[in-house]
Amino acid sequence: MEITPAIRAEIERYLKQKGLSMTQFGHITNLNVGTVSGIITGNRSLSVNQLDRITMGMNLPPDYFYERFVEECVEESPLNWRRVKPFVYRCVELGRLDCLQRAVSMFLDNPTYSPALFGLAEDLFHKGYRDTAAYLYENAAESERKQHSERLALCQYRLFSIRIGEDQAQNLQAAAKFEPFVDRLDEIDQLDALKDLANVYRSLSLWDKVYKFSCQMYKLGQIQYNLVHNSKREIKPVKKLSRPLFVYIAYAELMCAHACDANGDHVQALEHIRGYTDLSWVKETDSDTLHWLGKFQQWAKINTYINRLMSGDISVLTDYVGHISGDQHFFAELLNVVEVANRYDIDIDHILQHFEPQIAAYRNQAYTSTLTEQQVILEENVRFWYKLAKYNLNKGRYSNGFKCLIEALKNAGIINHALLVSNCAGLFFRFSEYAAPETQAQFYSAYEEVWKKNDQKDGFSFGDN
Repeated sequence: MEITPAIRAEIERYLKQKGLSMTQFGHITNLNVGTVSGIITGNRSLSVNQLDRITMGMNLPPDYFYERFVEECVEESPLNWRRVKPFVYRCVELGRLDCLQRAVSMFLDNPTYSPALFGLAEDLFHKGYRDTAAYLYENAAESERKQHSERLALCQYRLFSIRIGEDQAQNLQAAAKFEPFVDRLDEIDQLDALKDLANVYRSLSLWDKVYKFSCQMYKLGQIQYNLVHNSKREIKPVKKLSRPLFVYIAYAELMCAHACDANGDHVQALEHIRGYTDLSWVKETDSDTLHWLGKFQQWAKINTYINRLMSGDISVLTDYVGHISGDQHFFAELLNVVEVANRYDIDIDHILQHFEPQIAAYRNQAYTSTLTEQQVILEENVRFWYKLAKYNLNKGRYSNGFKCLIEALKNAGIINHALLVSNCAGLFFRFSEYAAPETQAQFYSAYEEVWKKNDQKDGFSFGDN
């Protein structure tokens, strides 16, 4: 390939200005004189590694020639993915998404390169370059859209994972867009995808969706578990699951129980709780399995208390409070107490007073859990303040009630949860006559800020609160 004059001419001009010979410049750039000569005379191709050495030798910014490299060595040359791929990685490292997009665009219309682009996207995704990977997945999905392929489904799964964030309206759109593709994934990816979908819909309080995808996870998990343990020969999954296989079966039962409790079907919820209480069928005995067995045993005990509480059995409240762990799910655990207090008109002032330091400490807690788990935690945080506001307002403690309500409103705005924003507004208007003028001003200011920030995005609803 003959290199066009622009880059070559600037190198040659630099050598003349500095009075450097090709041999001297070769020592500076750690390139042999033949390579330098071939580049300058246009008799050999220029790789990105050589370009980087030359750029450094000229004391220029690392990406100084990148736009011209795309034009001269990619766009005006025959397609050569093996030569362009290292340049793409350097663009990622240097944050030059514009140059990457120009270079990659040359390969998008040729189906031959679709596997290579997908492989690049996978590598970048696992290395944490999610925005760049998203661009590649979007284009790979576009080229695969008529194929109904597993690769198309995996592109959509990755895009779903990348798009999940604080904004619950966007999360809803991402989940809805991914739903039609989940059944096209291979069984291993499908288990994790079903878990992630169920978690996102849980954070949106769409309990029918939670139940649907949890049931699918349960059935698929059982099939895979039976294949592994009932086969005459040992079967090991080609891909690695993020959890031990039995966890997906037990977790599906746990999520179904949550959905049933949320919908008021406490009898059916108790059946699902029993489903993950007895895990004697689990055959593995490794440390990871024992860790998860312990967690499910703990969850079963706590969720049995919750089920009885929501059914109206207040006698277990003291025992339940004694099991509140104070970990990252603290708000969810205390939320159940406040929910029961509101539902059955119970005084829980002594409980709230006991946990006052933890409530203050967790107000601005930074979470280190997975992204889909964070969505659940953030939503539960909002509902905690909303329910606590209702509890205080119903008791005539208006100052504390409105303070909690404004906290709930602001946090609902951060995650763009339209229903909770609406609920906060409804609760305020119900008690607005008891709000001092400065409190009314604070609420209206926060309310206006919430809708200004989210620009009244497409309407959505998330089930009951």
